[in-house]
Amino acid sequence: MGSASDLGRRDLIKRTVAAALAASPASALLTGCATAGGRQNTVGKGKMSEKNPFGADESAALEVVVFDGGLGVEYVTDAEAVYERAFPKTKVEHTTTQDIRTLLQPRFLGGDPPDLVDNTGADSLPTATLADNGQLTDLRTLLKAPSYDIPGKTVEETLIPGVVSKGQYGGAEVWALNYAYTAFGVWYSKSLLEKYGWTYPRTWDEMLTLCAAARKEGIAGWTYAGKFPYYLQWTLYPFIAKIGGWDVLKSIDNLEPNAWKHPAVRQAFEAYHELVAKGYVLKGTPGLDHTQSQAEWIKGKALFVPNGTWVENETEDITPAGFEMTVSPPSGLDSSDVMPFETIWAQAGEAFVVPKDARNPQGGLELLRIMLGRKSAQNFSRLTSSLSCVRGAVAGMDLPSGLASASRLVSEAGSHIISPRTDWYQTLNREEIAGLIGEMMADRLQPAEAIDRIQKASDAVAKDDSVKKYKHP
Repeated sequence: MGSASDLGRRDLIKRTVAAALAASPASALLTGCATAGGRQNTVGKGKMSEKNPFGADESAALEVVVFDGGLGVEYVTDAEAVYERAFPKTKVEHTTTQDIRTLLQPRFLGGDPPDLVDNTGADSLPTATLADNGQLTDLRTLLKAPSYDIPGKTVEETLIPGVVSKGQYGGAEVWALNYAYTAFGVWYSKSLLEKYGWTYPRTWDEMLTLCAAARKEGIAGWTYAGKFPYYLQWTLYPFIAKIGGWDVLKSIDNLEPNAWKHPAVRQAFEAYHELVAKGYVLKGTPGLDHTQSQAEWIKGKALFVPNGTWVENETEDITPAGFEMTVSPPSGLDSSDVMPFETIWAQAGEAFVVPKDARNPQGGLELLRIMLGRKSAQNFSRLTSSLSCVRGAVAGMDLPSGLASASRLVSEAGSHIISPRTDWYQTLNREEIAGLIGEMMADRLQPAEAIDRIQKASDAVAKDDSVKKYKHP
């Protein structure tokens, strides 16, 4: 669902960008010679009313820049059309790109940013740094405003739990609103399992037994995006939480000493490595990217693929009729698990921000309010086969199989939803930790060695005074 923020979820990692970030402090990329005092041609405010709670100038132009990824942009342009109908004298200038940083970094430096930005993708700007530099609008005003079309509710009251906190970086201010709500899990074809009389495994012994049975039928147990092994984290991390509890992952996020040495981490790594050791991973998987691994899975060459809710939309053109795309929580280890089988990783992604120096920030807030209405949220789900951050928006809708199962996944998880903050130290998580997990799953590292090297990488960031640190409350 867009992400990256949340998170650059399905987008290709641009290692050259990561290298540049590692070599240069993020703050230097977004400050430098920024115009003092902000933009000088800011439009005036209009008359505030129930239908215009931010006082947007009803004749001022609105500039919107949207990341063009797996979710597309139509859900935004449809909301822009609603905005133009509400303010007939205005015009929305809409730009799409996959290179947010490349396009907008000079404009932030010059104090001339757009009014609303979908800051997502591998080339996204670091939201935390923008916030620290005072370059974003605090969105608490938006959250306290009345919902666009859900009577009696504020915007904040319509959102799924965890959405607001995802946009916070160490304070009460809310700097980003993550629009898509992504549930991660293990995806499979329900019809394929039913063909052989198999049921989804709830424990790891059951998983290994099923993979052994599948191999006898010429089907691998697993495949994944080997070139982008952070896909594995989306099921491996909730597996760790099931074994040892959510606090294990919080200590990892907090860069605590020896956090990676917890027994739950070792047990989870050893279990995943067992898939490789026993030959249950599709041959050649380490060399596949996300689209290639998904294609092999759709062809029935592997039972399972770790992924997010956008996968149904991404594979729409290649998924045969009757596939019955389904997602389930990662299997647990055994009856000693601390958290229940239903535990999943789910989080808001696709981060929209309103730059502080925008010419028409009131208009940016109003467009976001429209997007957070029930009708816009339902339209988003229809267009993308993904969940939005608006609570219960898909209720009563006729959903495709994958989105319907994802909706059930979130509902059944209840309070057992974890959301690791891999966005706090993106290079550490996307490049180093994920890379070492990938090496383990390619059988080039043993679990113990992978854990040791990950702990050293985490310790290095913890000791680096140039890196701002974050903590779970």
